[in-house]
Amino acid sequence: MSTSKRLPESALSAEPAPGQEFRRVLGLWDLVLYGIVLVMPIAAVPLFGLTQQLSNGHAVTTILLAMVAMGFTAVSYGRMAALYPSAGSAYTYVSLSLHPRLGFLTGWAMFLDYLLVPLICTIYGALTLAKLIPAVPYSVWVILFAAVITGVNLRGIQFTARTNRILMAVMMVVICTFVVLAIRMLFANGGWMGLLSIEPIYDAKTFHFPAILAATSVAALTYGGFDGVTTLAEEVHNPKRNVLLAAVIVCLFTGIFGGLQIYLAQLVWPDYHTFKNLETAFMDVSRKVGGEWLF
Repeated sequence: MSTSKRLPESALSAEPAPGQEFRRVLGLWDLVLYGIVLVMPIAAVPLFGLTQQLSNGHAVTTILLAMVAMGFTAVSYGRMAALYPSAGSAYTYVSLSLHPRLGFLTGWAMFLDYLLVPLICTIYGALTLAKLIPAVPYSVWVILFAAVITGVNLRGIQFTARTNRILMAVMMVVICTFVVLAIRMLFANGGWMGLLSIEPIYDAKTFHFPAILAATSVAALTYGGFDGVTTLAEEVHNPKRNVLLAAVIVCLFTGIFGGLQIYLAQLVWPDYHTFKNLETAFMDVSRKVGGEWLF
């Protein structure tokens, strides 16, 4: 291959050119908060019904297995960020460690991923609102939801960041309310025996390892976006340490907190065959736990 077809060395440098450096103003917990916002504290909720059915009632097991796999991925991202502390995430890592052309393909794969995420949000948001207000057609909700997401992003990064913080606060209030009410309900109905059970994790009657693996591939979507912390490598103090720690902490938080939500939902509604709609199954569980207002 002729050198004229390769990227110039300056384009692949791990260090930014003079005068192009970002100010390193972010700390470890800034990165962690950013990662949690990207992943969302209720990331496991939309997948609850589907993973329950695919895994024969072992949704929480799939969340935890996916956490292990994504934990190794987080460590890998962190180690690469230590070697190449610059923006670009997987695009930079593949370009510098393997080949620029492979990095080019990786960059486009990342771009397609970031196109897919708003589509998933739009579909799930429209399904949820259609169930909440069935008089309005699903197609109308899709258009409105897409318009709102687009409008928020067009207002600029600061407006988007403020909106993300507000949404995360609302999500945390709602999901923490669900957790508290579910624990109270389960304890009231069965005491500690009703609250502590191994069946959501392992039920010998329905455990089937190939089904668990198939559902785990879906549950991995819960962790989508955690790698976004690596895109801030040029703006964080001590990136060689903080990027790795932030990626791992975000994965652990997502798996443990999301696993708790799913564990409680499984105990509240163990018969996954009775869900009317898999995409919005968690809403039905919320209605059982907290009534119409929580639904």
